[in-house]
Amino acid sequence: MALIKLLVEGGNMSPGPAVAQQLGPMGINMGQVISDVNEATSEFKGVTVPVHLTVDPKTKEFSIKVLSPPTSELIKKELKIEKASGARMKQRVGNFAIEQVISIAKSKHPSMLSNDLISTLKSIIGTCQALGVLIESKEPKEILEEISEGKYKEEIEAQKTDVNPDKRIELDEFFAQIATKQEAVQAAEEVEKAKESEKKAAKETKEEKKKE
Repeated sequence: MALIKLLVEGGNMSPGPAVAQQLGPMGINMGQVISDVNEATSEFKGVTVPVHLTVDPKTKEFSIKVLSPPTSELIKKELKIEKASGARMKQRVGNFAIEQVISIAKSKHPSMLSNDLISTLKSIIGTCQALGVLIESKEPKEILEEISEGKYKEEIEAQKTDVNPDKRIELDEFFAQIATKQEAVQAAEEVEKAKESEKKAAKETKEEKKKE
């Protein structure tokens, strides 16, 4: 048996040099593999998913095992964004309800080494911190403290994943205010950069004229 490890976009694996290089020498039907992998990963559309193919070199038969996507990919999928924040302390990219964090923790828990769900939950919260994601309109580290104090105990024990519509509206409105402020700061920074560039260009022009 041979093990082939792939990273594919859920439901959208396509033939390419990297795929051909790994599958070609095995002599298996590449079209069939791609079709089966796309079917197996269809629930992870838009998310990069690790896939393991176990191939029998003699019979050319293969089996597919879809592994859990990276936590960051699940968070981005939940937020419906392509990229996380490149400057997490300046740029926030979303505002989760605790129920959304629980949902991601439930999907990741079987593939993690955590002994219990709350340990996995804390790991997810740590990733939210790294990506610039607020939780319950707060910094993730505040949520960790609140969990230690017993808050959200009811939601965690019930493994609640449904977000109350009114709560969702409140979270979205809070984030909209944050996003507006971030855009204003970014616009001001860009204006300042433009001014600095103009000053630099003017100085260089002045120095060139002196040389003449």
